Amino acid sequence: MTIENLHPVFDVLHQASRAQPAPDVEARRESLGRLATLVKANADAFAQAISADFGGRSPDETQMLELVPVMNSIRHARRHVGRWMRDERRGVSLVFQPAHSWVRYEPLGVIGIISPWNYPLLLSLSPLVDALAAGNRAMLKPSELTPRFSELLARVIAAHFPTEQVTVATGGVDVAEAFASLPFDHLVFTGSTAVGRKVMRAAAENLTPVTLELGGKSPAIVTPDYPIEKAAASISFGKFVNAGQTCIAPDYALVPQEQVEGFAVAVMNAARKAYPSIAGNDDYSAIITPRHRERLRAAIEEARGAGAKVLTYGEAGNDPAKISPTVVLNPSPDGLLMREEIFGPVLPVIGYRALSEGIAFAAARARPLALYCFSNDRTTQNQVLNGVTSGGVTLNGTLMHIAQDGLPFGGIGPSGMGAYHGKDGFRRFSHARGVHKIGAINVFERLGPPWGRLSRLVGRFLSR
Repeated sequence: MTIENLHPVFDVLHQASRAQPAPDVEARRESLGRLATLVKANADAFAQAISADFGGRSPDETQMLELVPVMNSIRHARRHVGRWMRDERRGVSLVFQPAHSWVRYEPLGVIGIISPWNYPLLLSLSPLVDALAAGNRAMLKPSELTPRFSELLARVIAAHFPTEQVTVATGGVDVAEAFASLPFDHLVFTGSTAVGRKVMRAAAENLTPVTLELGGKSPAIVTPDYPIEKAAASISFGKFVNAGQTCIAPDYALVPQEQVEGFAVAVMNAARKAYPSIAGNDDYSAIITPRHRERLRAAIEEARGAGAKVLTYGEAGNDPAKISPTVVLNPSPDGLLMREEIFGPVLPVIGYRALSEGIAFAAARARPLALYCFSNDRTTQNQVLNGVTSGGVTLNGTLMHIAQDGLPFGGIGPSGMGAYHGKDGFRRFSHARGVHKIGAINVFERLGPPWGRLSRLVGRFLSR
């Protein structure tokens, strides 16, 4: 799609959203059913396209981390959307009785969705599920770094949805910039904090509200009471799946000082068990572009040059698109690994002397998209939760909070704003319209004007 085509396509969606009534519950379920049919019919093709765009990614990884969550979200929305749509009764103050008040949840109109390359299917269709459940129309802009997937998505969406309901805009950065400047009723962006700022500036010109899902350095805090091998296995899974190219991957681990070495070795052992080899291993994902690979290699070498101990295995050899699972012990706080979100299979491990010191270390940094705490003690869990603010949390595991359709998913501060998924997504993409119905007598109007003794007495009583 060219920049010149964006406005005419958007106008079709916009006009339909204003001219046609909000879809009823059956129409919404039917749209969600069509989306489910689309996903199931093209599951293999999606996995193949994503693997080709990555230069190698396991179809099983795509199925478990993208297809399964999308299908779960669709089933959840179809099951509950009727309840979500019901008017919500609200209380009425005594002075305004007799009367009734309620909230109607109505479609916003046209939702724009800008999705990233790392989970291209999940992060395109998950917000679309919520947008359709809320009765909206949508326009999607998938990443230019996954062109095969993006073209496939555009084709299959066009085959299952009319242009005035859902459409896909493909193209490069110039198209994405123009897309963000369209006057959507709501705009969802998932990606880096730097690009998120640009998207928000563009949306501000149209007073378009935004949901930003960004990222940041999500800490994993292992407390002294938790088995170190068990924590290492969970953190290894969350870090090295999709080769660390996950916005909620544990970015660094904080562990008791005396356990740093043992934990690092345990992480490596868990990685070797999951990925016995790297070169030629179809289960281990490639890094998306040469630019991303060189950035990661430079960060590792910078840490090594500054004296940090680096553990790795299974050098990529003749598979230059891959970077081996790597653990860096106590890297410099001024190095690239600790300044920026890593977004790759590199795990810094930092020791703390007391848990309060580890909590203070994480709390002093920008609020992340995720927090992972490993403890079997409720008091300790609450100490970590109270001490470190994040978008979402998984206790004694990693990544799993994003897959819960009953929980909101979103960031805070530099890791994003707004949340969606399930009921929270329905409400994010709905207008909560307040309605007040006057009863048989409007007492408030009868107090005046002309204002008199009764109105003054009532006024003094109500403002006491």
